Amino acid sequence: MFLRRRQSQNLQENCSEEREAKVKELRAALGPLSGRSLKFCTDACLRRYLEARNWNVNKARKMLEETLKWRSAYKPEEIRWNEVAHEGETGKVSRANFHDLFGRSVLIMRPGKQNTSSGEGNVKHLVYLLENSILNLAEGQEQMSWLIDFTGWTMNTNITIKTIREIIYVLQNHYPERLAISILYNPPKFFESIWKVIKYFLDPKTSEKFGGKATLNYDHEEFSRLMAKDDVKTAQVLGI
Repeated sequence: MFLRRRQSQNLQENCSEEREAKVKELRAALGPLSGRSLKFCTDACLRRYLEARNWNVNKARKMLEETLKWRSAYKPEEIRWNEVAHEGETGKVSRANFHDLFGRSVLIMRPGKQNTSSGEGNVKHLVYLLENSILNLAEGQEQMSWLIDFTGWTMNTNITIKTIREIIYVLQNHYPERLAISILYNPPKFFESIWKVIKYFLDPKTSEKFGGKATLNYDHEEFSRLMAKDDVKTAQVLGI
């Protein structure tokens, strides 16, 4: 019994050492970084990209370099609440003012409260809230939880498959391993057929993180005040 435990412990230690070596290898492969790219590429960040690519350094490097290019062009950290507040008037996506038991930010989605048809606007609004959720993670935590409340959602909901595909692309390629679990509340029966379409575009690891029940209310004015305070915090962190 002692021998088995010792062997298991040795395997875990070896695996940990191998992964830390890959983190160093990935950092070296990225080459010199500066400014926001350097701040973004923490060891925890590198581990997430390696995990998303099954610890293949070359694939993780390519993925991370694409994210750095995207962040340089899209500038997600510079989006402010007043730019996307109109998208959030109904509370279709918001961040809860508490963490889950593991210190993860909780992002609440209500697809039944979809209020605009702008694909660009929907993506920008979600990206803002992803960045905000990351900003508010507990120390040492890298992932968030999603609560998706389908109350009121119908096939006439004003969001296209194209926009859904774009959102999934951004989530999987630029926010890998950020989702710990997604809890679905009150999904309609016909959602199963829609889910089959959505699941086609999801990485298997992502699609496994769905299940359960939860819901919360939304106050747009209160949430706007919270976001305004966080925008000040973001500016302080970035030094702008």
